[in-house]
Amino acid sequence: MSKNTVLHKANTRGHANHGWLDSHHTFSFANYHDRERMNFGVLRVLNDDVVAGGMGFGTHPHNNMEIISIPLEGDLQHKDSMGNVAVISQGDVQVLSAGTGISHSEQNKNRDRAVKFLQIWVFPNKQNVTPRYDQIAIGDVEKRNELYQVLSPNPDDEGVWIHQDAWFFMGNLEAGISRNYHLHKPGNGIYVFVLEGSVSVDGQALDKRDGFGIWDVEDIEIKADTDAKVLVMEVPMELS
Repeated sequence: MSKNTVLHKANTRGHANHGWLDSHHTFSFANYHDRERMNFGVLRVLNDDVVAGGMGFGTHPHNNMEIISIPLEGDLQHKDSMGNVAVISQGDVQVLSAGTGISHSEQNKNRDRAVKFLQIWVFPNKQNVTPRYDQIAIGDVEKRNELYQVLSPNPDDEGVWIHQDAWFFMGNLEAGISRNYHLHKPGNGIYVFVLEGSVSVDGQALDKRDGFGIWDVEDIEIKADTDAKVLVMEVPMELS
């Protein structure tokens, strides 16, 4: 099997600074368009957002998309057309299955500090499902120096679940620690996004906010070159 890879260095991402929102886009989004960076399989959006104190996204609609939010710092308040009102903070993972259609807003709960979070969109494998909201605290599954699951296709598994054959893992690894990741499903690929520190994935050196996609493999090795935090996203490479 001959592996394929794609490297997205942090400083090559799209960037939009609206004052209240400072956002970096790994894949094409809004006014940032790159035909070579539309998606990685069913992974459509990976936005690295910083929202100023007291500011946020007004109510806006979505449909037929799985939307995952992972706060990195601060507190993000969520309201949606299903009546959900919630706050997510560092250590939480939120999922919104937009399905037949939903509207929501996201606001920085604090006026005195920014909120930083990842906004991730995944194409679903089922269209027009009933909209659904869920959030979890991942502290119960977090394991130091291990990769721990935060998302899967299975409601009974650890983490949140989505309508797609995708698995997300996070890892807090001390320098020198190496861990193997074995794919759950043939034909899937893996996209590694570095949240903190430096790592090597199958020998490819990556720094903070770099992204590295690899497919046509059965497993990969992730080695922490410094103390590091990573997000590992396994997704189908073919759109359903």
